[in-house]
Amino acid sequence: MSPNAQSRNALDLLTIGNAITDILTQVDEDFLQREGMTKSIMHLVDGDRAKYLLEVVPAERQQISGGSSANTAAGVAALGGKAAFVGKVADDDIGRFFAQDLRETGVEYETSMLEHGAGSGNSMILITPDGERTMNTYLGACHDLTVADIHEEQISRAAITFMEGYLWDPPEAKRAFVKAAHFAHKHERAAAITLSDPFCVDRFRDEFLDLIRSRTCDYVCANVEELKSLYQTDDLGEAAKAIARDAEIAAITMGADGAMAIKDGEIVSVPVYPVERVVDATGAGDLFASGFLLGVARGQDMENALKLGCLCASEVISHVGARPVADLQKLARDHDLTI
Repeated sequence: MSPNAQSRNALDLLTIGNAITDILTQVDEDFLQREGMTKSIMHLVDGDRAKYLLEVVPAERQQISGGSSANTAAGVAALGGKAAFVGKVADDDIGRFFAQDLRETGVEYETSMLEHGAGSGNSMILITPDGERTMNTYLGACHDLTVADIHEEQISRAAITFMEGYLWDPPEAKRAFVKAAHFAHKHERAAAITLSDPFCVDRFRDEFLDLIRSRTCDYVCANVEELKSLYQTDDLGEAAKAIARDAEIAAITMGADGAMAIKDGEIVSVPVYPVERVVDATGAGDLFASGFLLGVARGQDMENALKLGCLCASEVISHVGARPVADLQKLARDHDLTI
C-alpha cells in the first residue's frame, strides 16, 4: 500500500476505537482509601460503580473526549490533517458531550448513538496532590460497536484506517475491525493496528499475528514491551527482525531511546525531542501515532514521519492531558519537519 492522502483522499486518517470521555477531578488520599482504590492504576468498573463515582467525586471536574484512537485522530487534526473517528457512545449526556467535544477538535465523527442499553464509556481520573492518577474506566457503549457502524464510503476516503487493539475484546467490534480492513483494501487503502497494551497482546497474540501476517493490517504501531510480548522474546533485535518479516511498515516507540520504523527490511531510528520535565505520559503513544501515520499517509520518508511522531509525543508529555496544548503545526515548522 502506498497511500497519498493529499492527492487522492478526503481523509488522511480514519481511526476506530473505544469512545471514552475522560472526567478529571482532584481528590485527596483519604478519598482513595475510603473507596478501596489502589492508587495509580486503572480499575475497570461496571455501570453502577461508574454512576456512583459520578455522584460522590467533587463537583469541580474537567471533561475531555478521549480514548486512544480518538486522541490520535485529534492529533492529526491539530497537525492540520483530515481525520475521522468511529466509536460508539450512548444517547446520554456523556455521549452527547463526547460527540460535540471531538467534533470541535476538527475530527469528523458520525457514528450513530446507542439508544438502548449501556451508558457511554467514561474514565473517572482521580488526581491526588502528588500528581498521581487513579483511573476508573467504564467501557459501556464502546462494546456495542458493530459492523453496521462501519461505512464503506467513509473508509474509501481515508488513506489509512487505524484500529486499536483494545477493540479486539468484544466479538462484534472484532468483526467490525475486520470489515473495516476489508473495505480499506477493496479501495486500495491501507489498514493499520496499534497493539495498545502488553496485556492486550497476551490475550490475543495468535490473532494479532494472524492479522499482521495475513496483511489484514498492513502497518503496526507498538511500544517496545508490546512488540516483545507479541514475539515472546526479551530481545528487541529479534522482535524487530520478526516484525520486519511480518508487516509492511512497523513503528516502534522506545521511550527515552526514541523510535524506530521498519519498512522493506530497513530500520530507521530517531532520538526523542527532549522536554524539561515529563509531566504526564498519558497519550504519548496516541500522539506519536498521529504524527507518524500522517507522515506515512502523505507519502513522507520514514525519518520525517518518525520525527513528526516523536515531536507530537514530546509535546503531550510536557503537560497534563492526552491532547496537545501547543500549536503542533508551528512546532513542526520550527523543527523543519514536513507535514
